[in-house]
Amino acid sequence: MNGQQRSSIKPGIEVDIVLKQDQRTGKLTRGIVKDILTNSPNHPHGIKVRLADGQVGRVKNILTK
Repeated sequence: MNGQQRSSIKPGIEVDIVLKQDQRTGKLTRGIVKDILTNSPNHPHGIKVRLADGQVGRVKNILTK
C-alpha cells in the first residue's frame, strides 16, 4: 500500500519512508509513525511523517494496517 493518502496513515503503524537526503537514491527507512506532518488529504510524493526515533520523511509503503 502506498503512502499518498493521509487517511490510511495513523500514529503507531509501521511504514517505510524516504528521508530527504535519500530522495535521489530512493533508500527506504523503516519505522513506527509518531506524528503526521502533512495537512492535506493526499500528496503525490507521499505523506510526510515523523517516526518514533525522530526521523522525518515521506511514506512510500505502509506495512501494517
